[in-house]
Amino acid sequence: MTQGETTPTTGAGPVPADARVAKQQGALGRYRAMAWITGVTLLVFSVELLLKYLFRVNGVDADGSPNGVLGSWIGFVHGWIYVLYLAAVVDLWSKMRWRMSRLLALALAGTVPVMSFVLERRVHAEASARIEQAAGTPAR
Repeated sequence: MTQGETTPTTGAGPVPADARVAKQQGALGRYRAMAWITGVTLLVFSVELLLKYLFRVNGVDADGSPNGVLGSWIGFVHGWIYVLYLAAVVDLWSKMRWRMSRLLALALAGTVPVMSFVLERRVHAEASARIEQAAGTPAR
């Protein structure tokens, strides 16, 4: 497709590079925030499970109600935050036009403790370099 042509299906013109870069930067920012939030809630949830099942800190009373300080709310919270994380992952993945394997790796990173932090750092470095290259600014 040459400059000024419209797309055959929508009739819309090509997306300007500046708009595409802005969308990619926004998606990267949302992904980074959700990766950190998801990682923190997953760590808290993991610590809760360790305390609950390994060290028997939070047992169950005779009537079946939980006792102790820990409740089961963090698992519920992490589950919903993970859904938001997945939305951010799909958004970034589609805007960066990565392969399906990258989508799967990013999705799984929210289920393995600490992995979201590790992958976020790598993804941020790679995506920032690609975005800066597309924008025509020198990489830092």
